[in-house]
Amino acid sequence: MYIGLDLGTSGVRALLVDEGGAPLGAQEAHYQAAHPAPGWSEQDPAMWVTGCRTALAALKAAHPAEYAAVRGIAVAGHMHGAVLLDDAGDVLRPCILWNDTRSHAEAAALDGADAVRDISGNIVFPGFTAPKLAWVAAHEPDVFARVAKVVLPKDYVSLWMTGTCASEMSDAAGTAWLDVGARDWSDSLLEAGGMRRDQMPALHEGSGVIGPLRDALADDLGLPRGVQVIAGAADNAAAACGVGALHEGAGFVSLGTSGVVLAARDGFAPDAASAVHTFCHAVPGRWYQMGVTLACTDSLNWLARITGQGPAALTAALGDDVRAPGSLRFYPYLSGERTPHNDAQVRGGFSGVDIAHDVPDLTRAVLEGVSFAQADSLMALRATGADPQSLLAIGGGAASSHWVQMLANTLNLPLEIPARGEFGAALGAARLAICGVTGADPVAVMTKPEIARTVTPDASLVDAFADAHQAYRAAFSGLKALQ
Repeated sequence: MYIGLDLGTSGVRALLVDEGGAPLGAQEAHYQAAHPAPGWSEQDPAMWVTGCRTALAALKAAHPAEYAAVRGIAVAGHMHGAVLLDDAGDVLRPCILWNDTRSHAEAAALDGADAVRDISGNIVFPGFTAPKLAWVAAHEPDVFARVAKVVLPKDYVSLWMTGTCASEMSDAAGTAWLDVGARDWSDSLLEAGGMRRDQMPALHEGSGVIGPLRDALADDLGLPRGVQVIAGAADNAAAACGVGALHEGAGFVSLGTSGVVLAARDGFAPDAASAVHTFCHAVPGRWYQMGVTLACTDSLNWLARITGQGPAALTAALGDDVRAPGSLRFYPYLSGERTPHNDAQVRGGFSGVDIAHDVPDLTRAVLEGVSFAQADSLMALRATGADPQSLLAIGGGAASSHWVQMLANTLNLPLEIPARGEFGAALGAARLAICGVTGADPVAVMTKPEIARTVTPDASLVDAFADAHQAYRAAFSGLKALQ
């Protein structure tokens, strides 16, 4: 048996699978992030350890015999977070999370440094790890002086489990310290960010073995001694493993807290200026690219909060029929934006609001606006040479058939809906654990899920959505001018 842990910013999911990768059971534990100042987002890493303990204890209680047969564990996790450790391995300050924008000035300075984009393959975004450390150096110099190691969130969990400080390529690619093409730390990038190689964890591929679970912790968790901890993956790379998106042309669109359009690539083909992320995949010799919308279902959740209705109720009120976009527009920049604008300061809003508009009109505009942002990401991906002919639709928002049809119309691509069952980051982590322990070929293990149905674009509406998308794109400069 094998366990995949999916470490998120709102909770951790523990998935138990058998040797064939079939899910047997899952448990979750939840926690919250802190926002001590506008644009700040932090979390105490101790919450992750507590969450993992809680989820694993529940998994043991529900499946005692299978839990006792576990041979490997891997962790998938949210990217870019900066966990700062001193010489004793103690946490120096709360982890600065991926959606924290305080380091926008430091990010701009690093991004403008010589060869940074060329080596990393990416713009240095404010959410990346390197500018966070530059911010700490400038604003918390006493803390910075004590930094012995920097680890990413999932790697802190692996450190807790093994006592070994390690990371892997897909997560390290989001630090702006990695030579993404060479799959190694870059001394030039580290120097540009004021860091040293000895402050970095050892690097593995995603199926690499970090080491055994600490004996005392294995006893405490009720797991067999000798369980191997595998390096794991960044959340979206793990999700790609979970849905079998390993080869050129395979990919997915995720309607989650943030929105992602991801395409697997057989080679390294960056285009940093497009604000497309080009990262190492969790399996050797492959990369992936993605465009990111920072507030995807978060935009719908925001509307739900201010209207006092749940997200499901809001989308249900739209009915089954998707119609052409009207003049009401929503711009989903509630937390700034990544692709294609790389603008941490821009904020969203509505335009074209009429006295006759009601809550369903606002809901429809929110779904359209997020769909247009996803189309921006797809356009940016295509500019790098990626050319998916269809995409899997995953994430919580994919439960809305109305939204998926709207998105298919906007992207003008067929969207495949996986059948009910486990897939995504936790499954991807479990699959990496299988490969790491058994030596199995990732291609044989990381297969595509069963598809329940395919949603095709409505040919009668594609042009209308394309026109509305162009109007949405053209409005960006005017929206910025108002702020």
